[in-house]
Amino acid sequence: MKRSEIIFDLLRIPVDFAMVVLGFYLGYKLRLQGDFIPGHQFDLSPEHLMPQSEYLGFSLIFAAILVLVFAAFGLYKLKNTETLWAELKKICGHLIVWTLCIMAYFFIIHEVFFSRLVLGFSIIITGLLILASRIIFDQIENSLLRRGIGQRKILLIGANKITKKLAASFLRDPHYKLIGFLSQHGVGKSAAILNLKKLGSLRDLKKIVRRYRVEEIVQTSQNLTELQDREILEFCQEHHLEYRFVPDILEVERSNIVIQPVAGFPLIHLKPTPLDGWGKIYKRISDLTISGLGLLVLSPFLILIAILIKLDSRGPVLFSKLDDGSPAHRVGQKTKLFKFYKFRTMKDKSHSMRYGELADKNHRKDSPLVKIKNDPRVTRLGRLLRKTSIDELPQLWNVFVGNMSLVGPRPHLPEEVEKYERHHKFLLTIKPGITGLSQISGRSDLGFEEEASLDSYYIKHWSPLLDLKILFKTIFVVLGGHAAD
Repeated sequence: MKRSEIIFDLLRIPVDFAMVVLGFYLGYKLRLQGDFIPGHQFDLSPEHLMPQSEYLGFSLIFAAILVLVFAAFGLYKLKNTETLWAELKKICGHLIVWTLCIMAYFFIIHEVFFSRLVLGFSIIITGLLILASRIIFDQIENSLLRRGIGQRKILLIGANKITKKLAASFLRDPHYKLIGFLSQHGVGKSAAILNLKKLGSLRDLKKIVRRYRVEEIVQTSQNLTELQDREILEFCQEHHLEYRFVPDILEVERSNIVIQPVAGFPLIHLKPTPLDGWGKIYKRISDLTISGLGLLVLSPFLILIAILIKLDSRGPVLFSKLDDGSPAHRVGQKTKLFKFYKFRTMKDKSHSMRYGELADKNHRKDSPLVKIKNDPRVTRLGRLLRKTSIDELPQLWNVFVGNMSLVGPRPHLPEEVEKYERHHKFLLTIKPGITGLSQISGRSDLGFEEEASLDSYYIKHWSPLLDLKILFKTIFVVLGGHAAD
């Protein structure tokens, strides 16, 4: 999902909460006006009403109830594709549910609200405020989308009646910018089917994706071979593109499937990982919280390690620069480079030796990685830091700023990633981690294909519980002295 989509969808929660509090405040104030309906007097002195501070407490409870009700009925689902009118109708229906929940609340606590008129005013005003806020949100988002902010560039593969209907739907949806379509048919036949720009055939896929910066591919053709289907899927995984298809495509991997109706067709969205939408938000919040606490609690220990490194050998405390002074980068999510930090465990300016005089000692020549057994560059303290994984603690900062996650595939060097085979690039779908499924399953004793297989499994089957299990097992692996050399 695009960051703008997540921001807009998440903002609905605090805005709804605030609208309830504001609605109840205005309802309270409106009740004090005795002549708001001509010909009717509702005089009520302030001393007969609940104190405003106590009333605010009630409004906070009611706001929390509304958020829970809306969440339970899916009104906060991310990447919402419903029309504004459909969303407003849903809100009206669930506002009734919320009102019933308020009545149930007072029934349970065996109390009666001090003024039914105040409660009625507050509920009506709250409903109007929430509906108005959704309309304003929609207008702002559409205004940004018209400027290209938040739009997803989409490419269709196929040229048939399904393609035509889907194209018409995507063209009406401001969230998408329809680039065109690819087809194995000739130009004449394709033009007869679609009033849309043909960009080429399937063999032009890579060139078209790069030229137009395509972000999502929708496959409507069911006449491709099994090999072509597989190649399209692997291409999307390699280049981190969203992939959706119309059902009945045979022998296609179907984990993390979301079925979404578009133009009357059940369009299948093949998500590469559950770490999308709320999963992504949950993981970021947990990463931010744990890494922040870790940096705060461990700061005295980190300072001590820094002093010991300076006493043990010459050179900087952190390994953050290569021998030529350039930043020590690692490859992150979707091939994005980031500055990587860890405690220095080798002699200063000895990193490039792995590709020179020590190249013959690499015991993983069958993989993109370089691993030197009994590495002579490692210092005395460095060997201990590596064995206990203490050298990786500065990566908590990488997690805190959002370059890494606590759990994920191992971060690799750019020159190693350049040697990846096509299916290995799937590992770059998510942020790399300090620890991960491969790290607790053998660490450097694993072959690269085994490591890639375990990390791919993690990406496809992520869950909060799996993260928790990996974090706990990491502790026992480190305490058992099985960390990487």
